[in-house]
Amino acid sequence: MKYLSFMLVLLGAFFSSATVMASGAPGAASVHRTIEISSQFSEIETNVRGAAVRVVTSDGGHGSGSLVQYKDMQLVITAQHVTSEIIGTVYRVIRGTELKMAVLVYSNENRDHAILWVTEPYDEGAIRWDPGKTLAPVGQRITYSGYPGAHNLMTFRGRVAGFETMGDGSTNILLHTYGYFGCSGSLVYSDAGEVVGILWGIDVNRGVPVESMVWVSPIQNLNMPLALRSICRSLDDGPRACR
Repeated sequence: MKYLSFMLVLLGAFFSSATVMASGAPGAASVHRTIEISSQFSEIETNVRGAAVRVVTSDGGHGSGSLVQYKDMQLVITAQHVTSEIIGTVYRVIRGTELKMAVLVYSNENRDHAILWVTEPYDEGAIRWDPGKTLAPVGQRITYSGYPGAHNLMTFRGRVAGFETMGDGSTNILLHTYGYFGCSGSLVYSDAGEVVGILWGIDVNRGVPVESMVWVSPIQNLNMPLALRSICRSLDDGPRACR
């Protein structure tokens, strides 16, 4: 297809986990089955769970991601350290029992953001792109779904606990919730359905993971039109997402 002409690599998905990153270890077996959703789940939580995907790396490990609909393009938002190969690399993305191939079209190591383009979209599951306009306040209730360790899909609740100023002067959000290796790349949502940020790590400041302290890169750091600029320049048919 002509819109894939910019791709530099046609197969594979890459990157093993780093010490403080919440990427999954290779070799973990996975079982997929239909799960009943409790009526105690809100509509937002149900939708967030339905949009969660496993992003498979070349060494058999994995990270997490979320399927979003940005105008007429279906994208997977994840962490850069999960998809650390060159732009154009194709990754395997699994939603439920359905596997798709997605092209890496944006990668920002400093902010730990990445975007994959699902060129043959899933029939369902994508959530409309709705990033929060301001930093989520302390106390904000949140939810996310991801694939911690060798576990199947899990859904978590929590709250914004505070903020941390990074070495470059940027701000990261700290959550009070559960997180573990494999959850990196999960989109964190507010209880109103806005994207809060991208989960990238767990706290290891005391020598062992503090599983209730989870690090999130604010979604305000991701400029979607700018992020898609390179792929849009290579497309001849001009999707609405590029306008």
